[in-house]
Amino acid sequence: MRLAETAPLLVACLCAAWCRTCEEYRSAFDALNIEFQDIAHFVWVDIEDDEDTLGDLDVVDFPTLLLASKAQVLFYGPVLPHLQAARQLIERARQGKLGPVHDATLVGLSNRIAALR
Repeated sequence: MRLAETAPLLVACLCAAWCRTCEEYRSAFDALNIEFQDIAHFVWVDIEDDEDTLGDLDVVDFPTLLLASKAQVLFYGPVLPHLQAARQLIERARQGKLGPVHDATLVGLSNRIAALR
């Protein structure tokens, strides 16, 4: 069963306002939001403005993406700041080709991020 049939996908970009790479990546992220608006909810997370949401999570590389479905994290990690890299991850998630990420620091994170916007 495809992801789009079971639950919407959360796509969150964790970045910082001071990061020039993130600033440049924002337009690509916004384009993905338009492209996948029927199957995904996109959230831009500023690690400093939204630090309460992130809790003890330490984001060290930018941009970092989180993909989740039904509070289950399917991907968490830095990506190349290119539209195609994120697009491929979203497509893989939609096709059910990404398994769950088992990391205690990520428990509840997707729910907290989804509640931001």
